Amino acid sequence: MGKLGKKARKFAKKNLQSVLKRKRKLKSMFKKKVSKRDEQDGAENLEDDQIGKSNGRDLEGENIEDVALDAVFSDESDVVEDDSESDGYLSEDSGCAYLDENGSESNQDDMDVDNNGASDLLLQNKEILLQLTEKKKKLERLQKKDPEFSKFLESYENGIEKLRDEENYSDEDNTSDDGTQNPRKGTVNLRKDKLLTSSALNSLCQLVREQHSMSALTSLLNGYRAACHYGTKPSSLLDVDSCCGLQGSRIFSKILIFMLEEADNIFRGRLGISCSSCKKETILELNNTSKWKAMKPLIKSYLRSTLFLLNQVTDSEILAFTLVRLRASIIFFAAFRPLLRRLIKIAVHFWVTGEGTLASHSFLVIKDVASVFSSDCFDSCLIKTYKAFVCHCKFVDPVSSKHILFLRNSFIELCSQDVQNSSRKAMVCVEQLSKILQMGLRTKKKEAVKRICSWQYTNCIDLWVSFISANIQDYDLQPLLYMIIQIINGVAVLFPAPRYLPLRLKCIHWLNNLSSASGVFIPAASFALDILEYKTGKDNGKPGKDFNFSSSVKLPKHWLKSRNFQEKCVSSVIESLAMHFAQWSYHITFPELATIPLIRLRKFHDTTTIESFRRVVKRFIDQVEQNIEFVQRKRDEVAFSPKDHQSVETFLQLEKSSANAPFTQYYKSIMGKATSRNLLMNQKISSLLQKKSKRKKWKVPNNIVHVGANDEEVSEDKKANLSIDSGVGKMRKKRKT
Repeated sequence: MGKLGKKARKFAKKNLQSVLKRKRKLKSMFKKKVSKRDEQDGAENLEDDQIGKSNGRDLEGENIEDVALDAVFSDESDVVEDDSESDGYLSEDSGCAYLDENGSESNQDDMDVDNNGASDLLLQNKEILLQLTEKKKKLERLQKKDPEFSKFLESYENGIEKLRDEENYSDEDNTSDDGTQNPRKGTVNLRKDKLLTSSALNSLCQLVREQHSMSALTSLLNGYRAACHYGTKPSSLLDVDSCCGLQGSRIFSKILIFMLEEADNIFRGRLGISCSSCKKETILELNNTSKWKAMKPLIKSYLRSTLFLLNQVTDSEILAFTLVRLRASIIFFAAFRPLLRRLIKIAVHFWVTGEGTLASHSFLVIKDVASVFSSDCFDSCLIKTYKAFVCHCKFVDPVSSKHILFLRNSFIELCSQDVQNSSRKAMVCVEQLSKILQMGLRTKKKEAVKRICSWQYTNCIDLWVSFISANIQDYDLQPLLYMIIQIINGVAVLFPAPRYLPLRLKCIHWLNNLSSASGVFIPAASFALDILEYKTGKDNGKPGKDFNFSSSVKLPKHWLKSRNFQEKCVSSVIESLAMHFAQWSYHITFPELATIPLIRLRKFHDTTTIESFRRVVKRFIDQVEQNIEFVQRKRDEVAFSPKDHQSVETFLQLEKSSANAPFTQYYKSIMGKATSRNLLMNQKISSLLQKKSKRKKWKVPNNIVHVGANDEEVSEDKKANLSIDSGVGKMRKKRKT
């Protein structure tokens, strides 16, 4: 056999299993034991590498995927552990009495649960469950082998069900003179194999309201737990429905509504807490009292069942109502920290994924938890909401943009409860944004640049810009302000191309908002004027399709040659400059501020050949020149020097408060026209989307043919069955009718 060629040897070296096996064997043979000195040297080298990376020297070698926006905080475990291993049902004492469906009282057996031995019981239940499954398999084999045996089992089960019905619905004459029922007679209680009927539920509710019966409340809470777990798979040996039966959907809804509406008032009345009290200290002070020890298992059962219900229900109205009622009982979570963590997780989930009232009520729950448990839970609420916002804002469309705006505003409202703590978290997040931007500017890799030009990155910048703008007047946020300005400038420099016009407009808008809120001059005019220098298509180009700028950060290539793109460039420049100049139109330095922008605008006015653009730019130049003359005339009348900062700050403050200057009126008209134009554009796009969705609904796929009354689907291959024509002998397709 001849010698293998170069390509064959390379293929064998890479892919043959024998070669790979030999490599692994040799690698394991040459592994050496590391000495202590080598370990110390390795640790020192690792520390040096970490220091070098923190200083930015090894920024290029860092993995892009490791720098995630939601990885700025330490990962908190999503698994919420409960401090109890019991099945959740409350023990009902033998002295507890309540009325059955016939209106008589019934006593219950003792069911005290030993929490210390709960784990042993669980192990025993698992063993019993395994034994039962084995026996069930044997019975199934017997049923297949002997059909008569299966008939015998069915008749036996029917007999047992009849006996149970007789016990549950016994004679109505089994009550004593004082209205109490003999415990030996058939009763309707919340034991196994019993049903909670409508009359029994009404009696229990009446006892709780009028007589404040603890036994009736315990029975109601057990029934409430069964209702919350209704329809779920059993987690242990006993089925949920067999532990506490509910007779019909009316009982299910009635017990849920009663407990959700009345439980908080009942617990507060028992503990002597006013309805207006929302301090966690009131619960912590009751920890060692006898009242709290008696009510603690009842409150815990109610809270656990309600949280379980929130995880099972899908109807938004039921979820919103449950959250409203659970919000009233937030102070009781002070004694149950695992349940509090579970509540935060559930509320954050509904805040992000819910719509309308459900999202609003979920945020109110988060806000109340952060205010009531400020020292303990504010950080957890802030981190979880930020991570949820970052994960949810990866994709934006005209429908989801409204919800993202709600998420942004509600997050800022949450941060406003503790601005100092929130500013520290914001600094960490902004540093992460800066790290991603530095990586993109330095490496220019496709993955890094794509991460910056994304909705997730831009929405995070927008979030912290809004936070700074809302709080910079009352708090010292100057370091955060300067860092976010540098990030915005870096994003605008990194994407100068015409396709990134929406992203550049967002950067200009952010800078104008920060300047207006902080009173710090930020030079944003140069970014706006650069748009006029874009090389667009011909002056008499086609109009092009309508495009929604609010739901994109990058334009399609075909749109750059359209007439709409040219109009959008000019109108956006005028709007951005008008907003920028309106902030400083009453400042004493306005003539110097507007000099260079006017030069560049005059140059564009002279070079462009489109009359509509010339008209708009000429009007803007005239308005700015009028304002320059107005400020110059007022400036010549003053007697103070530029060094007198106090007099400079008070310059034209009366005119500014009246807002009657010509440029202010012009700015308002420009913004009003822009708002109406955007609304009209959104309406056009939404109508087009609706038409497309209707077409998709009515469109039938080409390879599917609906045949006959049964609407059977027949493929074209089957439809093209050929048959020989008897007269001509030609092949034709058989039609199916």
